[in-house]
Amino acid sequence: MNRSVCIAALLCVMFFLPVRGWGQRMVQQDTSCRFSPAQLLAPAALLAVGAIGSTIDDFKEIDFGLAERKHHGSQVGATHHSGGFVAEDVLQYVPAASYYALKLSGVKSVHDYRDASVILAASYGMTAVTTKLLKEVSRVQRPNGVDDKSFPSGHSAVAFMGAEFLRMEYRDASPWIGIAGYAVATGTALARVGHNEHWITDVIAGAGTGILCTRVAYWIYPSLQRLLFGKIFKCNGRAGKDMAFIGLPYYDGTSAGISLAMGF
Repeated sequence: MNRSVCIAALLCVMFFLPVRGWGQRMVQQDTSCRFSPAQLLAPAALLAVGAIGSTIDDFKEIDFGLAERKHHGSQVGATHHSGGFVAEDVLQYVPAASYYALKLSGVKSVHDYRDASVILAASYGMTAVTTKLLKEVSRVQRPNGVDDKSFPSGHSAVAFMGAEFLRMEYRDASPWIGIAGYAVATGTALARVGHNEHWITDVIAGAGTGILCTRVAYWIYPSLQRLLFGKIFKCNGRAGKDMAFIGLPYYDGTSAGISLAMGF
């Protein structure tokens, strides 16, 4: 069995077990943090399709005519290699950044700046770590042959992470906000295919990874804040209020750092 199939299945199990109990305790706190097994179906299906599809050449090589590739029998090669700035380097962050733009415009979201920022930081941290883990285990070569870090697509994971975050925060305001976020994420994923950076299966799995990590962040947020982050780097703020600094490590394949959020 392909290693990417194994790791996809393992991650689904890992995410399901820890949050089951937490979700049951959160029912009265925030409906967006309520765990439901049905919410695992879409991201798990995307991960499974991406992982299994990566073992099927005819499916893996679908590019909708976006990419310029040279076909030699069963081998597929890119006509150009990556290098320099590409639009998706920015597009991947547009859905998540749109939360703040809409919030500043007065559109009502489910959470305030503080809580949403913590959820977003947790989503990004988990997405980056999960993507890195999958890349290291699967070792799928990119279409352009640059390296073997193709599966899953990190850009797609971040874009769909942001799209799901945007949908969750503004689902009561308008469904079109979430649709717009997913449209941008889809465009980001297709751009990765068009630029010969990823196979279609990579971006499908990336989408599943991003969506799943965002949902997990919502499920664990109340417990995470109460049990961990509320007690770390905590100090007295003005007017007797507390300020809490939340930090999550990340690694996107090329650089490492910490995602920070501050509540006050």
